[in-house]
Amino acid sequence: MSGRRLLPVCIAVVAGFVFEHPECANAGSDAAVRPNFILFIADDMAWDDNGAYGHPHIQTPNIDRLAREGMRFDNAFLTCSSCSPSRSSLITGRYPHNTGARQLHQPLPAGQVTFIEQLKAGGYYTAAAGKWHLGEATQGKFDVIETRLNHWVATLEARPPDKPFFMWFAFSDPHRSYQKGILPKPHKKQDVTVPPYLPDVPETREDLALYYDEITRLDGVVGRVLEKLQDQNAWQNTAVIFLSDNGRPFPRCKTTVYDSGIKTPFVVKWPGRVRPGSTCDSLVSSIDIAPTILELAGLGQSETFQGRSFAGLLDNPNGEVHEFIFAEHNWHDFDDHQRAVRSKRFKYILNEFTDIPQTPPADAVRSITFQAMLRLQSAGMLSPLQRTCFTVPRPKEELYDLLADPHELNNVAADSQYSDTLRQMRRVLHEWKRETGDRVPATRRPDEFHRETGERLARFRRPK
Repeated sequence: MSGRRLLPVCIAVVAGFVFEHPECANAGSDAAVRPNFILFIADDMAWDDNGAYGHPHIQTPNIDRLAREGMRFDNAFLTCSSCSPSRSSLITGRYPHNTGARQLHQPLPAGQVTFIEQLKAGGYYTAAAGKWHLGEATQGKFDVIETRLNHWVATLEARPPDKPFFMWFAFSDPHRSYQKGILPKPHKKQDVTVPPYLPDVPETREDLALYYDEITRLDGVVGRVLEKLQDQNAWQNTAVIFLSDNGRPFPRCKTTVYDSGIKTPFVVKWPGRVRPGSTCDSLVSSIDIAPTILELAGLGQSETFQGRSFAGLLDNPNGEVHEFIFAEHNWHDFDDHQRAVRSKRFKYILNEFTDIPQTPPADAVRSITFQAMLRLQSAGMLSPLQRTCFTVPRPKEELYDLLADPHELNNVAADSQYSDTLRQMRRVLHEWKRETGDRVPATRRPDEFHRETGERLARFRRPK
């Protein structure tokens, strides 16, 4: 949708909002009046592992700047804590079990509608750079795909100057495996904050410090892209969104539906449009990004979207989009099936496969943290809170009061004080499962890796 040209400034009305551009050298073009978008997607980064969300030691000056000059969302969640299913959900605006790509490494089917082709049809130039985890069929939906790393700035430089643009910039940091010496000033063990569900031992602190280093390396890329935006005079009219695809790759984080797995950093910076230093407490989900971007671009919505636009929150952060958000976990290296519903205060989890432990991803199993946990478990030195990765059987139902228990350590599903809440959350999840056609698989997929060594099992054959 093109705006009217008024001199001496350009004004465009997009999705009910007014945008002013004091410096419009090309006032009559779409690129001058329609918003651009950059979507930064971190790979395995926890929501609070950055300065913007209060970590005292992780070096993230550019992410912190995004929050300082934009809006920080404090209740943003993913539909899945698993890399490719989470990304497929984000790009389609649909829950993983509705995308045809609910399990790790499943490519997104060609017939799935994404917001990318709708942007293209609306006159946008679309490009993706960095990690690609969506399969071949989705590549053709972008104008340009750059799968080599460290080509984010070059991809931005190559855009046509006469068209509004959308950039999907996907990092490989801070995904495992980790290397020492990637920063001039690496994080130290004393910089680490160890969550209570992990043992505070030297191996854990060393592992987390290396993970922090990769977050800082990622942050540097964010800074270079922002500098290029300023060089191109595209700063004022570009909405920058930063989030992660799932939680940190540590036990009880990634591949779980606890907040340590599905809660994401989520920051929106848009000069002149989003009030600097603002915060939003409303529940939002990653499936809301697709309808939001299309609304802000002045384009129509797809009937396939299951999310809701949060565009109104950019003006009124006190508004509400959801009363509940939903998340799921399916096969990822190991067999599993979990569903969760979360309100601002409560989280309800349904575990369908109670006969298996909550093993972290295979690369986390191979980590020095998990191997230390195995030794401590054998010696009887793990606390009950740190043994959940080994506990069998698992509870069928879990309920957490997040105000009193933000780390979700005290399951109150059997507490009579919460019986009404349990019934409500159980009912809400059941209705969501019915509405979205969610089913427990008739057959169970075997593990690909050994649950204690992380080594690939010789008998496993990955299905096509």
